[in-house]
Amino acid sequence: MQATRQQILDYLRRNRRATVKDLDVYLALTSTGVRQHLTVLEREGLVEAHEERGHVGRPALVYRLTEEGDALYPKAYDELANILLDELREMAGGQALQTLLRRTAARLAEPYRERLEGKSLSERVSEASQIIRDRGFLADAVRDGGEWVIAQYSCPFPKVAGQNSCVCALDVEFVRQLVGADARLSTSLLRGDDACTYRIRRTQPASARKS
Repeated sequence: MQATRQQILDYLRRNRRATVKDLDVYLALTSTGVRQHLTVLEREGLVEAHEERGHVGRPALVYRLTEEGDALYPKAYDELANILLDELREMAGGQALQTLLRRTAARLAEPYRERLEGKSLSERVSEASQIIRDRGFLADAVRDGGEWVIAQYSCPFPKVAGQNSCVCALDVEFVRQLVGADARLSTSLLRGDDACTYRIRRTQPASARKS
């Protein structure tokens, strides 16, 4: 990151907002110079501008960080998640942890219930793959004989899974909740495979299962 643009990002991170005039003073640059840097940062999707009307005069452009800009600054979410998982395991045991992950997956799937309602299994698998993509992860779905396969090529929480592989169960349960059928993890990014692959098959009715 070019030094002046990093200074602009740091200023916006500290102060939440800035006008060109604010940045003129802070950087000791001309307005033209500041606008050139802001144009680059806007093009890169790191800052955005909104008009704000004051008591008098023309509206002023106010700049803020975008989500992408804010994401440049480290967050301790992974560390916190790992600590919480470790503490829960110590306090309540592995079974309680698995129950928590299943309940969390159900809550994550809940907003998509209406989107999936009334669809066939094949349609639900296709829609589940689209939901995963909508959440920002590369995925696709294919039919494989009498089963379906969803391949997810990026992990939602790689640093957490690296320390607490139990969170993989959350993704499996999330897929199971979406498709409404049995889902099993057959390959895993964590194990060095090219994708996390969820193999899906119709759940047999109890009367059809062998004793």
